[in-house]
Amino acid sequence: MGDRERHPMETTKGLIPEKGPTATQALTVATMFPFGGLLLTLAVLTLTGSVIGLVVLAPVFLLFSPVLVPAALLMALAVAGFLASGAFGLTGLSSLGYTLKQARGVVQRAPEQIDYGKRRMAEAARQMGQKTKDVGQAVQSRAEEAKRT
Repeated sequence: MGDRERHPMETTKGLIPEKGPTATQALTVATMFPFGGLLLTLAVLTLTGSVIGLVVLAPVFLLFSPVLVPAALLMALAVAGFLASGAFGLTGLSSLGYTLKQARGVVQRAPEQIDYGKRRMAEAARQMGQKTKDVGQAVQSRAEEAKRT
């Protein structure tokens, strides 16, 4: 067991600390401990104030609830209406932008598409001319055969 390396803090009797906290660490704890206590005190005061306010205002809310509930619903519906209006406006603007983008693309591709259409029509005309010529020759040859017999 003498071959294994020992941890720097390990001795033959076990783990022992080298030294205590540094001065910076001690000063940090000494400074932050009262600050944490102050924040905890403020949190307790806030909770206490909230509970007292709820106890005092609960009867007032109960008395005015026939007015407050419809008012809250009206406000919620108004906010929902404004949000929906904004969403519909954005949807309309984005649709208009998309349509304009597509229209620009069609206008830019139009000359290419017209040339493509002209080439296809010319090719179709050539094929139809050739087919008409072939059918005409076939009819003529059948007519000549019919004359011979």
